[in-house]
Amino acid sequence: MDRIPRPDRYSPLEQAFHWATAVLVLVAFFYGPGGSEQRVYSAARDFDRQLHETLGLTVFVLTSLRLAWRFFDVRPEEPPMAAWMAIASKTVQALLYTLLFALPITAVTGAWLEAHPLTLLGGVRLGPFLPESHALGANFASVHKWLGDAILWLAGLHALAALYHHFVLRDRVLRSMLPVTGSTGRRRAG
Repeated sequence: MDRIPRPDRYSPLEQAFHWATAVLVLVAFFYGPGGSEQRVYSAARDFDRQLHETLGLTVFVLTSLRLAWRFFDVRPEEPPMAAWMAIASKTVQALLYTLLFALPITAVTGAWLEAHPLTLLGGVRLGPFLPESHALGANFASVHKWLGDAILWLAGLHALAALYHHFVLRDRVLRSMLPVTGSTGRRRAG
């Protein structure tokens, strides 16, 4: 049986998942109201909190869909690299996926334990569906804040590694995740 050749690039859907998630995480981070419970749930912070919670839920859904898509998608073959780089790449990728799930889970759990509903844009309210345990909820909220910082640092490291691959190693790692715009770089016979 002939082996099906693997593409040089990620599929357009995989690229869309990747870049949409990156943008949504970044915007959610900046719109996270942060601070004390009184500040987060103050009327002055309603829009920021609702946007943050809507984006967080959207990231959770996108990440779930992206993982499901990975079972069907044909991924590009990784370029040759040192063993430690391959291990670091897989580790960072696993940690990013873990954080993409852990962030919304800790946020929702913390809010519900503190007896606050998840409030999305448009006034949609979900919960709280857990018995109130304010101290435990505050602990989840603290973990959520720490994980929010961690995902930005890890995503920054991920981006720096992609730039290193592109500019120093000159391989196709970064190009494989960039959308094709205009010319594919191939010369036409003519």
